[in-house]
Amino acid sequence: MNYLKYTTLISLIFFSACTVSKDIEKPQSVLPASFRDAAIADTASIADIGWKQFFTDASLQKLIDSAIVNNYDMQYAVKNIEAAQLVLKQTKFAYLPDVNFNLTGSINRPSDNSLNGISLSQFLGKSYIEDYSANISLSWEADIWGKIKQQKKIALSQYLQTAEARKAIQTNIVANIAQSYYNLLMLDEQLRIAKKNVLLNDSTLQIIKLQYTAGQQTALAIQQADAQRLVAAQLVPQFEQEIVIRENTLSILTGVLPATIQRTVSLDALTIPEDSRTGIPAEMLNRRPDVKSYELAVDISNAQVGIAKANMYPSLSITAQGGINSFKASNWFNIPASLFGAVAGGITQPIFQRKQLQTQYELAKVNREKAVISFRGSVLNAVGEVSDALVKIEKLKQQQSIAAARVNTLHQAISNADQLFKNGLATYLEVITAQSNSLEGELELASLKQAQLSANIELYRSLGGGWR
Repeated sequence: MNYLKYTTLISLIFFSACTVSKDIEKPQSVLPASFRDAAIADTASIADIGWKQFFTDASLQKLIDSAIVNNYDMQYAVKNIEAAQLVLKQTKFAYLPDVNFNLTGSINRPSDNSLNGISLSQFLGKSYIEDYSANISLSWEADIWGKIKQQKKIALSQYLQTAEARKAIQTNIVANIAQSYYNLLMLDEQLRIAKKNVLLNDSTLQIIKLQYTAGQQTALAIQQADAQRLVAAQLVPQFEQEIVIRENTLSILTGVLPATIQRTVSLDALTIPEDSRTGIPAEMLNRRPDVKSYELAVDISNAQVGIAKANMYPSLSITAQGGINSFKASNWFNIPASLFGAVAGGITQPIFQRKQLQTQYELAKVNREKAVISFRGSVLNAVGEVSDALVKIEKLKQQQSIAAARVNTLHQAISNADQLFKNGLATYLEVITAQSNSLEGELELASLKQAQLSANIELYRSLGGGWR
């Protein structure tokens, strides 16, 4: 008899350490040795730089600091982490049995003509029966197939997912605020250009009016010069409107009411970062919070497959109850006479639910395959985003160089056209055309610089930078 007890106990310990489903290994994605269009293959990456070292503008740093603390998406993510942490702590007690304390009292008065009523009258001499009980009950299911172990694994992975989600939100917030801030500086520059051109066009218009008075120009010349001035003048309220809207957007991102955004630097004073180190693709996967989240989703799916498989196997449960019980309140705490106890054990094997449980198991395996596909897709997208940012940086640099040369030429053209016009060697149309081209070129040059800054931000974000 003792031999049988020990054999059963050893068997339970052995099976409790087993799982009925084998986890698939971490999905491997085919990665290149280096990113396309990367200048050099180096293990160092700009993503390893903290965002305060990457963005050195004091006003921008203040905005990002405010967003990390006050942005509602960030606050929501922190609460998700707190909730997942509570669930994770709860799983530490999953192996312990459920224990309940019960305190009950009842009086049952059967019919005098019923069998119970007649029996009470004959044997106890009364028409009712009392029952008072105080006990502790215990129930425990042996984790033979590793279900509890898999549930703990799910809770841990979900907790880590919430941490990665917070990192992903922060990287996006840092990138969005930086891009919006540089866009605001671009609008400031374009507003300055528009106002400057309004004054330039106004000066030209005054000269043409004087020539018209002297009989040297027609009314058409005045009308065309005035129309060109109005083109530049119309841009002023347009840029002012966009500046206010951008300031409102930035304020909301930082978690404050819409207000004026402080700028301590101009777009022209900013320098384009030259550091475009990407590191190797394999290291990028470890830095990207979104990719890590998809990887953790595979771990969760693995555990869910294990639980679905374990549900198809027998479960062993043990229950126990002990306390004091009496038919009279006066004898309730009469110990040891009122003491009682009971222990039971049982094995449950699903029979008619077998098809349903098999379907749930197959569905869990399909969901695991979907998680693997999502993970591989996230890796592919991440590599593509880095490559996109790299080519943008390179080609925008070339465009900016060409645009700068064009603007320089147009400035010279305006000066020459103005001198020739004053000496009667150029028509007013040539002056207006030169001014129009210069306005267009300067606005485009400001847009290109903002695009260069945004491309560098996108490279930083796509490499996994911004959450440190």
